[in-house]
Amino acid sequence: MTASTLDDAHATTRRITTLSVGTATILIVMKAFALGASGSVSILATLADSSLDLIASLATFFAVRWAAAPADPEHRYGHGKAEALAGLVQAGLIFASAVFIGWEAVQRIFDPRPVVAGGWAVGVVVVSIAVTLWLVWMQTQALKKTASLAVAGDRAHYAADLAANVVVLIGVISGAYLGAPGLDAAAGLVVAVWLFWGAISLLRESADHLLDHAGPEEDRVAITAAVLSDPRISGLHQLRTRMAGQVLMVQMHVDLDPQLTLEAAHAIVVEAEQRIQAAFPHADILIHADPRGRAEVHATSSDDAVEPQPNQSGPWS
Repeated sequence: MTASTLDDAHATTRRITTLSVGTATILIVMKAFALGASGSVSILATLADSSLDLIASLATFFAVRWAAAPADPEHRYGHGKAEALAGLVQAGLIFASAVFIGWEAVQRIFDPRPVVAGGWAVGVVVVSIAVTLWLVWMQTQALKKTASLAVAGDRAHYAADLAANVVVLIGVISGAYLGAPGLDAAAGLVVAVWLFWGAISLLRESADHLLDHAGPEEDRVAITAAVLSDPRISGLHQLRTRMAGQVLMVQMHVDLDPQLTLEAAHAIVVEAEQRIQAAFPHADILIHADPRGRAEVHATSSDDAVEPQPNQSGPWS
């Protein structure tokens, strides 16, 4: 990844996380007012969710700045995994929110309470839906420029909020205008289940990131094709990929003619790195050259057991 490309990605994540914190603050103020006016458990549910949204957005706000810090003697690979740590914080907060909302909703199902000032509640929820939809759109645009796990997690959370707010809107209307406060409580319970499911997905993604889960298979195929497009590279093996924040880490061994000079082999490897970089601008690439036919396993890896990938215009490695 070029320095300018990475700087642009970090600047984008900083802007969008600042916007996320501001949006969460506005939503909390509006929903607190609506809760005081209506007493709706659905509004309580979405207020609790927005409060945790603010905490999660603050965690993301600081995490992306930490992740953007350059590598240092103690962190040779940078600080990219700070974004995954923020994802774990988000998942934990969402779990807590789901439990709180679910408990309150179950209590209200058995002890329904009327929803008052329905007009204020409905208005606040409608505005919340519009504001959240705008934020999700902005986050989507940001993700087109960056592969930030923290921003992706934040967007997933707010996208779930959109659906949750629609459910809340139904609950408030049912409780205020249809005389069915039990439906308001049921809507809160639906929100809790929705949040719980979203937390599981975010937890899984963050854990994969921290445990160096391999990149998508389609990325591995694209990387392999880019490297083997040069007929001077007869094969590759020990291909490893993982994410470190917004950076795709790529390592591999390639097979070259053993008669090549060091300078010629270096030039071939650099060209291969450039082809990968063109396809994956957010990539940190390390390629080791092996003399064809004399490759050795250099480290223990699950990829060691994978058959070497041949160049179709050359022999197997």
